[in-house]
Amino acid sequence: MNLAIDIGNTKTKIGFFKEDRLESTETFNSLLELNQFLDSKETDAVIISSVNISYEDILKELKNLKNPILLNQQTSLPFKNEYKSTTIGLDRIAAVAGAQALHPEENTLTIDLGTCITYEVLEKGNIYHGGAISPGLHMRFKSMHNFTARLPLVKPEPIDAYIANNTIGAMQSGVVFGIQAEIEAYIQLVKRKYSPLTTIITGGDAKFFESKIKAPIFAIPELVLVGLNAILRYNVSN
Repeated sequence: MNLAIDIGNTKTKIGFFKEDRLESTETFNSLLELNQFLDSKETDAVIISSVNISYEDILKELKNLKNPILLNQQTSLPFKNEYKSTTIGLDRIAAVAGAQALHPEENTLTIDLGTCITYEVLEKGNIYHGGAISPGLHMRFKSMHNFTARLPLVKPEPIDAYIANNTIGAMQSGVVFGIQAEIEAYIQLVKRKYSPLTTIITGGDAKFFESKIKAPIFAIPELVLVGLNAILRYNVSN
């Protein structure tokens, strides 16, 4: 059984895989919780991705893992990476690998709706070109509140009317329909160059927008874990 560990800003998510099939997932609030859980588990191979905790500190906590692959900028990938910056987030790399694993040889656009919204373009399942980054759903509401004198802090809610007759409704409309329009426009831009195009959405706010996007999409909540497992299998076999 393979184990993929995705350590995010607030929570840690893990997935157990039998070859390329996801068997189960778990979410933890701390590495201590995760270490206690893994104490009774046996794994054949492990990969770890972290966005905010050093691997040195992680391995001090997760003492029972044997020779895990630590995803970084030097890790071998199952696709050609043409992204020029070495600061690319590891979750973005994993999402691209997940898209490739699920739709090999296809042009894919992966949209991760998290703290930020990231767009990743993979050509013919083989060449990663990069994409775009914009503020996420909650970040936009917080920004309007933090950078103005009187706008309240608003929580996302499903809305139907894009013309609002009150301030909170207007903020909801601007953010929700703004993101929807951005996503739909970006899909069309990418499709002009890479067609046919398979679009995948993932991330914490994917469910919020899944029914709103007027374009064919696949919603894959565990895409990053799928990608981590794909990178793990690629490195183990090579």
